[in-house]
Amino acid sequence: MAMSRALPADRIRNLAILGGLLVWLAYTRVYWSLQTLHLSMPPCPFFYLTGHPCPFCGGTRSFAYMWQGDIADAVRLYPLGPALFTGTLVGVGGLAGGIVSGRTWTPRLTPRQWNLLVIGGLTTLALSWALKVFVLGN
Repeated sequence: MAMSRALPADRIRNLAILGGLLVWLAYTRVYWSLQTLHLSMPPCPFFYLTGHPCPFCGGTRSFAYMWQGDIADAVRLYPLGPALFTGTLVGVGGLAGGIVSGRTWTPRLTPRQWNLLVIGGLTTLALSWALKVFVLGN
């Protein structure tokens, strides 16, 4: 990773990502209130059609439990939830700091490193899904 001066396109990209993350965090913060009013997003279409959770099922509720400090229920609903919640908060801080300072992070990885990163991410997602399907339930 290298930190460099942000070009106008970088600033727009960083603002868009920051905006999306902030909307997501705000939604998950008020999720339980929205759900009681029937204003939350519809259930996962994969789960609705197959009766089985998709690799991302439980993510919203996991974030909502993390806002309450309930790590056990967050992990039960989506094993990667607490790590993704923490990563989202760190990402918001990094993006906001970069926007204020006029800098941006630039990943400098070789093609092999990118391949290993993708394989590691997909493996982690598959293990989380298997844990959810076969051990934790929905």
